[in-house]
Amino acid sequence: MKLAAEQKIKSLRQQIRKHDYLYYVLNQPRIPDQKYDKLFSELKNLEQRHPELITPDSPTQRVSGRPIEGFEQVKHSSEMLSIDNTYSADELRDFDQRVAKGLGTKNYSYIVELKIDGVAMSLRYEKGLLVLGATRGDGSKGDNVTNNIRTIKAIPLSLDGDVPDVLEVRGEVYMPKKAFEKLNEEKEQQEQALFANPRNAAAGSLKLLDAKITAQRKLSFFAYSLGQTSIPFAKTHYESLEKFKKIGLPVNPNIKKADNIEQVIEICDQWEKRRFKLDYQIDGMVIKIDSLDQREILGATGRAPRWCISYKFAAEQAKTKVLSIDVQVGKTGILTPVANFEPVLLAGTTVKRASLHNFDEIDRLDVREGDTVMIEKAGEIIPQVIEVKKEQRHKDAKPFRPPVKCPVCGSKVQKDEDGVYIRCASPSCPAQLKEKLRYFAGRDQMDIENLGPALIEQLVDKGLVQDFADLYKLDIFALASLERMAQKSAQNVLDGIEKSKSQPLARLLAALGIRHIGIQNAEILARQFDSIEKIKKATVEELTQIEQIGPVLAKSIYEYFHDSNNLKIIDKLITAGVNPKQKQTKHSDKLAGKTFVVTGTLENFSRSQIEQAIKDNSGKVSSSVSKKTDYVLAGTEAGSKLDKAQQLGVKIIDKKQFLEMIGK
Repeated sequence: MKLAAEQKIKSLRQQIRKHDYLYYVLNQPRIPDQKYDKLFSELKNLEQRHPELITPDSPTQRVSGRPIEGFEQVKHSSEMLSIDNTYSADELRDFDQRVAKGLGTKNYSYIVELKIDGVAMSLRYEKGLLVLGATRGDGSKGDNVTNNIRTIKAIPLSLDGDVPDVLEVRGEVYMPKKAFEKLNEEKEQQEQALFANPRNAAAGSLKLLDAKITAQRKLSFFAYSLGQTSIPFAKTHYESLEKFKKIGLPVNPNIKKADNIEQVIEICDQWEKRRFKLDYQIDGMVIKIDSLDQREILGATGRAPRWCISYKFAAEQAKTKVLSIDVQVGKTGILTPVANFEPVLLAGTTVKRASLHNFDEIDRLDVREGDTVMIEKAGEIIPQVIEVKKEQRHKDAKPFRPPVKCPVCGSKVQKDEDGVYIRCASPSCPAQLKEKLRYFAGRDQMDIENLGPALIEQLVDKGLVQDFADLYKLDIFALASLERMAQKSAQNVLDGIEKSKSQPLARLLAALGIRHIGIQNAEILARQFDSIEKIKKATVEELTQIEQIGPVLAKSIYEYFHDSNNLKIIDKLITAGVNPKQKQTKHSDKLAGKTFVVTGTLENFSRSQIEQAIKDNSGKVSSSVSKKTDYVLAGTEAGSKLDKAQQLGVKIIDKKQFLEMIGK
């Protein structure tokens, strides 16, 4: 029995590692997520029955069981030096002249790589097993972040093939743009401070003491150089990268050879124009001598090697004028200053406004209404003010002072203890209620059609809705009496509210606005407990034991479901007919391996219903069209996504064709 279990465990681990590599490294998944989950669950169950067979490199051991207390410092086997920067073609040519002089020949070649904007990392493998992940730190010592590194599925826990007894690999941990956007959306929903860019998000995720939270951040990794090895590994840099790929390490696919500096400059110019099409952030290029022997000859200065240089792209910036500064009140009462600009084109989109984050940031920048400012898209995604042109300031411009009262309800405001946020102290503030209702009705929550911001404004201002449950008491007469609401429009709203009652438990949990709980964590909770009653009874300890739910989230969930006001609203929702359970959906494989983008309006279906149907049939949903998209499902009033699909030759289908694909 034990021998059979051992063989089965070995087979399952090999299959899971193979599919991790295909999915996270090559971006070429071959099985649907449900089949992968089944393999993983089977392995986990077998290991639970045979704990003596669990090994450190098993896929089930990626996430540590409990948070650590802090990070120990570890010494690097060889220094992780920084790289000198250049900003122009002429500076690259100067670098090439120094290389030629140092080598006494022009017989050398370069490797040109993308400069991933992430966190430098050293991975140490001993006898093929990952034993250490350490940050660069000061170059000679860094933080031991092995627990968090193990959660990154692009990083193999063990290497394949013939590898040295000791192999150190240097590379970059980064956060893909989509993961960054999703993380900031979740932080915004929870009214937490946003990350400025993907690099900061990656660095912050690696410094978390709870690896369960790091595992949710969807970090990735590219290996880009050798560290210490117990035996010679390669003669050239390019050869080492090719060997990395063979033993299972992820290597960026956009690496190019160049015979001379003019070819290097041409490659850099090409990527400066193409960089926005990547699904991760780059801030330049890295140029390296290929021959490892020639690198030894060139050596290093005190802080940087002489055999490589980085070419930094200029950040896209624009100048505009601050027309006004508004203060918004969020669903937990946080007051956020927002600058309104004269519209300006930046990194391909028109920017009209940007969050100033908090009043400490306004003081730091000293930004005032009427100021001329420079703005930049942090990570090419989020617009932010980076500089105030004070020499162009009007003499009458006055500093912007934080309000002492809520701009909506007039209640006193208070500053978070040891924090930067100012909050409205009134739980009955209508601005907070409006934001909570907008979130509750949103696409990833209860998805209530026809319940838009303008209608929510009226419902709160007229006193018709004072909490979530009041939405389900509305009748056609109350709605039809509101501005721009005829009887038919009112009925459409009621139909949307009625339809939302059948949303699965995960959507309801996400909609309640529990601190730190977005749709992803809500789905984890719903799968674990399958009813709201079971969640109410869960202890902090039980919640903490759930994979990807750490102590902070567990405490937040427990406190929410032990607040009498919250429980009253939940009881009112259930009495009104809102579904308190998670249905167990049977999945099919009809769309396995296919990626869909949904655009436009589809008759009789909401966007979330269509996307759920895709997932229920093992397909994947993407928010943007690329060459990897298999189908664009287009409804009426489809916009730029449809245009892009036509340009790329992606197959476009309508609702009827989609329903035929899933057999309906």
